[in-house]
Amino acid sequence: MNRFVIVGLLVLIGVLPAAAKKKATKTKAPKTAEIEAATRLQVFLDRANFSPGKIDGRYGDFTWKALSLYRESRGEQPPSTPPQSGRHANVSPDVSGLDLGSVEPVFTSYTVTEADVQSVGQLPSQVPEQAKLKFLPYRDVADAIAEKFHSDIHYLEQLNSGKLKGLKAGDQLKVPNVEPFELASVKDIKPGSETASQAANEVEDQPETQAPTPGESGAARNVAIKVDTKTNMLGIFEAEKLIAAYPVTIGSAHNTSPIGEWKVRGISKLPRFRYDKEMLEHGERSGNFYMLPAGPRNPVGVMWIALNKKGIGIHGTNEPGSIGRAASHGCIRLANWDVVRLATKIKTGDNVSIH
Repeated sequence: MNRFVIVGLLVLIGVLPAAAKKKATKTKAPKTAEIEAATRLQVFLDRANFSPGKIDGRYGDFTWKALSLYRESRGEQPPSTPPQSGRHANVSPDVSGLDLGSVEPVFTSYTVTEADVQSVGQLPSQVPEQAKLKFLPYRDVADAIAEKFHSDIHYLEQLNSGKLKGLKAGDQLKVPNVEPFELASVKDIKPGSETASQAANEVEDQPETQAPTPGESGAARNVAIKVDTKTNMLGIFEAEKLIAAYPVTIGSAHNTSPIGEWKVRGISKLPRFRYDKEMLEHGERSGNFYMLPAGPRNPVGVMWIALNKKGIGIHGTNEPGSIGRAASHGCIRLANWDVVRLATKIKTGDNVSIH
């Protein structure tokens, strides 16, 4: 009897690890396929100007929100809220009817350029030291490439295991197949109207009635920006039709974003920023401030869209991973790749509703 029991145990010991191994093999492939499927949807939405925020191969909140707004823009029924929501949720939405086949390939190969390397430099963590620089650069090449391809830095590491350290010109990386954000081309972008070269948050208040942009007929435009402070999404409307949407970070409870109706006053490319701790934390201007130079790691990123309220604007960021996750000092903050796209769709005098 004991001999049969021992034999049976030996069989089980031999079978169970094999079964476990077989099960692990079965679950590994779907996980990879799920990551690629999520990335495909994120790339699709990003290309359509309904940004899911940073691409990370997950069905997170902003992917669901972007999909919902994309369907709304097409007169379709938006998807219902996933059974689990939050930063770490990863529930696949209904993608029926979407031309996801247009995203092929999902990933592409990118060769690091000398311009990528030159956009990198020493970036002190302290503001006084940053103010001594002529330019606020990327921290390293991986930081630059992640922003160029609208990607979460950890996801880029996952796609390129062991390759991100010590990157140099000529190295090849696997990246999401989005339209690259080109830092060098920001200065050549033709937004609706540009502000003076003073610090972005130094622009004075302006009355609601504004003169038309030089060269324009003055005919009323029917373009508006609407910021939803509950969903952390910014929508662009043309003749009341939603044409684009981007995730944003809004003000905190202490420094709230100004609820109400505003106007676009102008747009500043690669702006400087007046860092005044008293102003940022308590809304009181002081004489103790630092003037921070332009660059992708400037606190307001690569673009400042001034509103007709001093110190308040819609702008980029030095921390793309913080969009929707951390509170700003009253402004509306977007990823650099999104704020540049926003700037090309609007002009001085366009309406901005923060609600």
